[in-house]
Amino acid sequence: MKTNLKKIGVLTSGGDAPGMNAAIRAVVRACVFYDKECVGIYRGYQGLVEGDFTLLGARSVKNIINKGGTFLKSARSKDFMTPEGRAKAFHHLKDNEIDALIVIGGDGTFTGASVFNEEFDFPIVGIPGTIDNDINGTDFTIGYDTALNTVVEAIDKIRDTANSHNRLFLVEVMGRNAGDIALNAGIGAGAEEILIPEENLGKDRLVESLSKSRKSGKTSSIVVVSEGDQIGKNIFELAQYIESNLNDYEVRVTVLGHIQRGGSPSCYDRVLASRLGVGAVDVLLANKKDVMVGVKHKKIVVTSFKEAIEGTNEIDWDLLKVADIISI
Repeated sequence: MKTNLKKIGVLTSGGDAPGMNAAIRAVVRACVFYDKECVGIYRGYQGLVEGDFTLLGARSVKNIINKGGTFLKSARSKDFMTPEGRAKAFHHLKDNEIDALIVIGGDGTFTGASVFNEEFDFPIVGIPGTIDNDINGTDFTIGYDTALNTVVEAIDKIRDTANSHNRLFLVEVMGRNAGDIALNAGIGAGAEEILIPEENLGKDRLVESLSKSRKSGKTSSIVVVSEGDQIGKNIFELAQYIESNLNDYEVRVTVLGHIQRGGSPSCYDRVLASRLGVGAVDVLLANKKDVMVGVKHKKIVVTSFKEAIEGTNEIDWDLLKVADIISI
């Protein structure tokens, strides 16, 4: 590969996701393989602004592929949102002779990278790391598969209590703007209803559906609710509405919250992170920049930051049909 790059930086930004450590590991070892230096940047863009760097080698990233979170830490940086902060970041990169950057995160991370590239013409490649799976240009993001398995396991346990007490449980999962977690975990866990931001089911239709389920012989039900769903102001208001209009069920609410972000990454996420980490280094060494590496139809692909940020990752509408059919 013809390139003048000698030293590559790597950072994780935004919300953490299982598999980020595996991605860092892959980046570092790909750099070693290609005889390039790799510099880890702590606390995302804030560490970039402050020059919080450390040189990483192949043994620096041993025994982390199975760890959740990110050992480089993550933080939201108000300083990096200012021209002055980004100028400091650029000077730290130049002072440390770092020639290019790999950033692991979501749309906020890529937005910052794109702005930085525009201002300083600095080579940056992104790796999609977010449990929401809401990035355009890739079929799956790092952390999504692990989060799904965490949610399904939690719902399986909640169902035991629901069955024992003949209760209706509303289970809120992450996904403010994307319903992928709710839809897929809902099908996998056998939920009676799935509420996602892409489709407004409506309170009356929901109550009618739950009433039919009760009359068909179901003594308990699970409703999976994406946190960005459009019904009601929040899940607790929705629970009150159901109780006031459906006397047959005793309603309980469980908000899974940040448990979905933690834990050891699944095998799929470890492999995906490894592929994307190596792919990101390959892309940089091919003299490409201002792009994200993703996977489409099992192949590594490249998408511009602009398209990744502004494009939409469509929900699989066929899965909604599947959910409706198998929940009767």
